[in-house]
Amino acid sequence: MRDKARGLLAATLVLAAAGCATPTVVETRKLADDTLDCEQLKFEVAEANRYEKEARKERTVTGTNVAAALFFWPALLGTYANTEEAINAARERREHLLVLAKKRQCSES
Repeated sequence: MRDKARGLLAATLVLAAAGCATPTVVETRKLADDTLDCEQLKFEVAEANRYEKEARKERTVTGTNVAAALFFWPALLGTYANTEEAINAARERREHLLVLAKKRQCSES
């Protein structure tokens, strides 16, 4: 019986750890950024916005996050750390791209 309880606990910990959010952390600057035209910059800004939105979504109350909080709270801390890094990277990427767009006098539409 004791082995069964240990197995259940181990399985729960593995599932909780596997359920940690791993949002995409984008590169804030890419070598090819200086060669992007206005349309490409607009697309890249939209991508950065999408990545930030996805990272923010990982912070919402989900079944996985609730389970992590109940059974393995370090996983929840990991989720928040991962999402914070992804959100900040997406913001920095967007700001970098907007500076480039301004230099090229791209319209905001």
